Amino acid sequence: MNTSDENQYLLAPNPEADGLSTHVSGYDENGLPVTVNVVTEKPVTLYLNAQEIVTMMTIGDHPDLLAVGYLRNQNMLKPDDEITGIEYDDDLDVVVVRTKRQTNYEQVLKKKVRTSGCAQGTIFGDIMDGFDDVALNPEARLKTSDLYQLTKTINTTPSLYLSAGAIHGCVLCQDGRALVYMEDVGRHNAVDKIAGWMHLNNEPAENKIFYTTGRLTSEMVIKTVMMKIPILVSRSGFTAWGVELAQRAGLTLIGRARGKRFTALAGHQRIIRDLDPASVSHEAAEHGRKGSKDD
Repeated sequence: MNTSDENQYLLAPNPEADGLSTHVSGYDENGLPVTVNVVTEKPVTLYLNAQEIVTMMTIGDHPDLLAVGYLRNQNMLKPDDEITGIEYDDDLDVVVVRTKRQTNYEQVLKKKVRTSGCAQGTIFGDIMDGFDDVALNPEARLKTSDLYQLTKTINTTPSLYLSAGAIHGCVLCQDGRALVYMEDVGRHNAVDKIAGWMHLNNEPAENKIFYTTGRLTSEMVIKTVMMKIPILVSRSGFTAWGVELAQRAGLTLIGRARGKRFTALAGHQRIIRDLDPASVSHEAAEHGRKGSKDD
């Protein structure tokens, strides 16, 4: 476990782990030799029982969480489905999720929607079937003091983003504490890893906050709502459809959260302003400067 600003994560990035990044030699703008740390990626093929589902480009960590979270977020794995096994073959780059019940993947696979996410994320056509039936916790609240602490903690946590860039991060939070921090080349993969962790640990969602480094797109909003998390925060900006869906679902949607600034375009009533933005230090405003553009 990593520790940052007295925050003890349950699961956090390990940028020093073997195979997640590599050093590549090149030349800078002056023609001088440089060595740069770059993120690696590889294909991992997911099977649900005997059916091949999808091949995902990923950094390769936590394949079990990625697989389960992907299936949950595609509605191919139901909350009450019993998982009898998860097998990962590092040589073949294959992960197999086995369930006790025969699933409905044949019908689900017939309808696909290409999303705006990096690495061309894919969602299946029936993912919206239960969207309007999700009731997000109306009592959930986010204190601005907690928001400022979370952004500072997350942006100063050792990560592949800080060491190599070219990667997205997602963090599951509660109150002012960051609990689980996942990274991947596509933000949909990072979301799915957290969804997998929540499913396998029976973690409740109604009191959680979801933080992402990427844009607040329709895909991000849909997945957060379907995970039943009531608050979604990003240091990046919004898409119009993402905002429309957040308003429709009653999701609190906060973007451009950098330093003392943020913008809420949905669910404003959940925000408790208990800290004067003027009291937030200039140092806190400097965190996340590397991600100053909408990812």
